[in-house]
Amino acid sequence: MLVPKESEASDLLRKIDVNTALQYGTAQGYPALYSWLRHFTREHLHPSIPYTGGPDIILTCGSTDGFSKALQLLHNEWSEEKDWVREREGMLVEKYTYMSAVQAALPRGMNVVPVDIDDQGMIPYGEGSLEDILSNWDTKKGKRPHLMYIVTIGQNPTGTVMGLERRKEIYGICSKYDVVIIEDDPYWYLQYPSAFAAMQARSENLTPTSSHFEDFHQPELRAPSHTFKSSGFDFLDSLVPSFLSIDADGRILRLDTFSKTTAPGCRLGWITAQPAFIERLLRITESTTQQPSGFVQSMVAELLMGPETAQDGGRGGAKDGSGWKVDGWVRWLEGMRGNYERRMNTMGSILEEGRFRVQSSSDQSSETTGAKSNSADDKFDTFDNASTDAADQDDSDDDEWHAVDKVQMYTFDWPAGGMFLWLKVDFSTHPLVEKVALKDLSQALWFHFLSKPYRVLMSPGTMFSPTKTIAETTGCMHFRLCFAAVDEEDVAIASHNIVAAFNSFWEKTKIDDPEDVEAGFFADSQDDAVDEKMIMLTNTPGGILC
Repeated sequence: MLVPKESEASDLLRKIDVNTALQYGTAQGYPALYSWLRHFTREHLHPSIPYTGGPDIILTCGSTDGFSKALQLLHNEWSEEKDWVREREGMLVEKYTYMSAVQAALPRGMNVVPVDIDDQGMIPYGEGSLEDILSNWDTKKGKRPHLMYIVTIGQNPTGTVMGLERRKEIYGICSKYDVVIIEDDPYWYLQYPSAFAAMQARSENLTPTSSHFEDFHQPELRAPSHTFKSSGFDFLDSLVPSFLSIDADGRILRLDTFSKTTAPGCRLGWITAQPAFIERLLRITESTTQQPSGFVQSMVAELLMGPETAQDGGRGGAKDGSGWKVDGWVRWLEGMRGNYERRMNTMGSILEEGRFRVQSSSDQSSETTGAKSNSADDKFDTFDNASTDAADQDDSDDDEWHAVDKVQMYTFDWPAGGMFLWLKVDFSTHPLVEKVALKDLSQALWFHFLSKPYRVLMSPGTMFSPTKTIAETTGCMHFRLCFAAVDEEDVAIASHNIVAAFNSFWEKTKIDDPEDVEAGFFADSQDDAVDEKMIMLTNTPGGILC
């Protein structure tokens, strides 16, 4: 790929060169990229938006920047020292959520309100649901929340996908209580039909195999094809549509990003919303970031669009030097989905087989792993071959029978989308559950994963808990594993190591003081000149947990 120093293109919407990229640009985005992306968004990503005139877009310095600007647009800052409690505004989030959004909201004095979730994300009705919270809001806490932050596809960290009918229910409640929805969808293209096949196999007491993936028919999470206008691409039409597709009120701001489709370091994304929102966001951008990097915008534009003519001097992403165009970009997205889905299936299959630990009632430590069962209470009798060997040697016949427990160490739902597997630890079956505080047991397990010979780094669930109560009660029972950050071979190695680490941790009869465990781990790491490779199942380099 090559961006020329100077393009001779006469059309500003086709002009891609270094000369224009390095100058001050417009707040809405580099003209060539803005034009291409706006057309792609309106005609292919979201061709069925119901309001007249359709949406507009504005480019951002990534989704985090887009969210920050959306907060500035939709939220009035509140100070405990200066303002009445009745004036405090709130933001609804999922029970487990992407904490950068929470951390951006809290300094503004926002009241962050978690809503219960299930296997499709945020729950519309019932105890702890969206309707329950809004209809029973206590004004002593401040104003009833008027803003929602939600990740509906490949939810971070749980990996759930919200179907269309659920979206309609959530949208209807938001319309009733006048809640504006910020839909953060960096993983929209990463929807995995095979996850439903795996969960179906588990329900039938079967181990998921490739045949299950091939023969399974995915539950319908989107509307029949005739309900919405076609995007022109089967792959895009197969995906659960955005909230934008049902946005009759114009209350959706959608955040998209190139971080998960090209490179995180691009720091480039865009917001799609009704034109009135975009106009206000344009003014905010003019007085803050002014524009995303011109360098980055020109490179992405050249990749997608390519030069206007062969004499232009540029070279796009296609082999012949032209740009990928819309069809090439969609092929890239579909291929990327397939790549990540294979990694997800590799991790899921290994963890599925290792959920249970088999241990004798007379000898609580056993090296047998991977028993297949759906009940942690299953028990059966087995012949002790070790006793048979001993009897042969002693010329005696005192074969023994022992009760054997199949103990579930963890569980998970196969990720229906995104980059993460949300693993829930069943600490209730650990020998020390009555003797060690849950948060200390969780922390000890996290360091155990890091230790030799396992050497796997993952994100603790407390990092995705929007309140201290959630972190200390249920968040500490979870870990988030990112299967997208490493290649498939390392995904397999890490997954086997996780199963092995669980089994050895379940043999522990004593947990050291958490501070001693932490100090000992870092001391060991510094002493080793040559160490086993640490596999990072986080989504950032260097093992940063976010």
